[in-house]
Amino acid sequence: MPGLGGRITEVVEVASRLKRRAKKIHAGAMSQLTVTEFILKTLCANQGSSDFNTILEKVASTGFGISGADMNQVLYNTQHFAVVKDSGAAGSSRSLGSLVIAVTSVRLCKNYPNQDCETCNKLHLCRRFVYDDCRPAKNKKACTNSHDILSAHNGAILSKNGLHNLDVKELRQLLLQNDPTLMPEVCAFYNKGDGPFGSCHYKQSCKKLHICLQFILDACPLGCQCWRSHSFLENRNLLENRRINIELICDLPSIYRNICEIRRREAAGAKVKGSSPSCSLSEPNTNVDSEEICLFFLRKHCSFKDRCKLVHFRLPYRWQVYVEGWKDLPDMEQIEKEYCNPQSIGRAGPPAINFMTMTSNLNKVRRLSTVSSVTKPQHYTLTTEWLWYWQAKAAEWIEYGQQGSSSAVSTVTSTVLENLYLVDSKDKAVFQVDNHPYVVDFEAMIQKNTVLGTCREVRRRPRFVSEQEMERQMYSNNEVKDEAAQRKVIPTHWEMSAQPTNGYKLVRVLESSEEYKQVQTLFQRTMRNNVIQKIERVQNLALWEVFQWQKQQMKRRNGGKAVDERQLFYGWDSSPISTILKENFDWRTCGTHGEGYGKGSYLARDASYADNYFSTTSATKTMFLARVLVGQFFKGRANYCRPPSKDGFNTNLYDSCTDDGFNPSIFVIFEKHQIYPEYVIEYSNKVGFLQWIRGVMSGMSASAK
Repeated sequence: MPGLGGRITEVVEVASRLKRRAKKIHAGAMSQLTVTEFILKTLCANQGSSDFNTILEKVASTGFGISGADMNQVLYNTQHFAVVKDSGAAGSSRSLGSLVIAVTSVRLCKNYPNQDCETCNKLHLCRRFVYDDCRPAKNKKACTNSHDILSAHNGAILSKNGLHNLDVKELRQLLLQNDPTLMPEVCAFYNKGDGPFGSCHYKQSCKKLHICLQFILDACPLGCQCWRSHSFLENRNLLENRRINIELICDLPSIYRNICEIRRREAAGAKVKGSSPSCSLSEPNTNVDSEEICLFFLRKHCSFKDRCKLVHFRLPYRWQVYVEGWKDLPDMEQIEKEYCNPQSIGRAGPPAINFMTMTSNLNKVRRLSTVSSVTKPQHYTLTTEWLWYWQAKAAEWIEYGQQGSSSAVSTVTSTVLENLYLVDSKDKAVFQVDNHPYVVDFEAMIQKNTVLGTCREVRRRPRFVSEQEMERQMYSNNEVKDEAAQRKVIPTHWEMSAQPTNGYKLVRVLESSEEYKQVQTLFQRTMRNNVIQKIERVQNLALWEVFQWQKQQMKRRNGGKAVDERQLFYGWDSSPISTILKENFDWRTCGTHGEGYGKGSYLARDASYADNYFSTTSATKTMFLARVLVGQFFKGRANYCRPPSKDGFNTNLYDSCTDDGFNPSIFVIFEKHQIYPEYVIEYSNKVGFLQWIRGVMSGMSASAK
């Protein structure tokens, strides 16, 4: 037994010596790597990316002895790293909330092995080898394409680009997330619009991945409720047709997340120069909670002074960058001038700004401004006039409602689009040009011909106002211009003193007024056993102007004839009602109140019909009396998602559907801009004498017990 114990001790000592020797070898290997090479190798071995904190810990554990400042300097090397700032991280762009991604400009040669290009600067490797899917099979010849990453040609390229320390697996990861020719793109049109294929007109034949982009970025708010695909396996046929090893399926989420983050960074034009931003920065603005500049301060008479919740600034716009707080950028007027040009996607600087992503290097940029001009009466000066453009040609941007060099004038204008956009920035605007139907998608910022499927980019930019022009406006006599035109837009019975800058206002209607009696008569025609508690008028200028624009559109389509406009009821069984007051009726969120005549908002001639859809047991109920453009109508069917065609063509549709084509009592509205929620009626059931006696007796019986 003692002999056995001695042998065990000897084995343990040998193992200990081998372990110490392995540590020395590893330490020696690490000492031969630079910090940059070590971080790059670590990232590629860890699915191509890692958070800043993990990298910091790994570097510290190797004994490099690098400071935080030196680490920042290393990560400024954009040849190897992309640092993507977490949206929740504050302060420095290289904070603990940042994601560090391995990048490279090295690509596979597209011509290999078909052409003799030994002098090219791209890798000569078997594409299937990069996919890890090129293995010898029985009765088949071995692959004749190169699998050697250290061949004379490939080794020289890797050494030149600082990649010579990567092994095969690490190089695969780096190439897959950087070389755009290796992995199929995510379909951008699939991620826009509604329906099973979004806005992608290629549908099942599309050569790009149909997968939720927000899911890839691990930021889909809908989770399992999202109708877009959250599985790469649903794209299996496309991946296999590209000869991509399906065993990579577990790695695809991280590969595509890195691809998307790298593309977003490239789109932002974030080229870090190796030094701190050179722009001169002022003190941070204290009004960080507001992005609206005070009009009264610009006019030199804000009575709230330091207590004002809006931003006090000398211009109607203000450009800021986030560097440990919001700080003013220099040369704001020049930045504003370049931004107002619809052709401009950014400026070279200094400071360099990408207008499409609103970033400067890796830092967020924001533009503060006065309120949109459509939210104020026309005589207000120094509001921000937003103009809407569509791209006709590569360098030609045409404002909506204006004549282009080779295009007809659209029936929709910048003012109309701005009103629609402020009501719901995720909505769509429908209009026609020479009887061609178009839709503007505010969220995707594209214009689409709904028949041909052609798409054009859309941009929203302000009209440029120089400091000199601002001074001229302030001291001119324009205060009274176009007041008469403004009064024509606003209903004469509205109380404009109660009208807010943006949004809506509820104004109680006096019981003694003719307005109250008219609403009461309509309501009690079928609701005599109910008592009105109060009637409130809805004053939402943006919704009203959109409603008026819709009326003009329908009138134009109807050959100039007046549009059939009616007052209809809608029962509201949810709380609060603010959604309708802000954004109008939308059957997708408010419910349909019916299903027999189409998928839309059901509004009724009789208040009793709307009352039938209440499930609440509350004593007080709420009902809307809406002004509705029913136009030309047709008897509906349950499967209708829009009104049917008048002549068999998709461009000439009825305006609404009904329960009866001759004596309609129910209307189904598919386009919410045909509705204006004019009044809110609160009411309760009338209590008769016998009901009152029963209530009293019931109360007495309960108290006796």
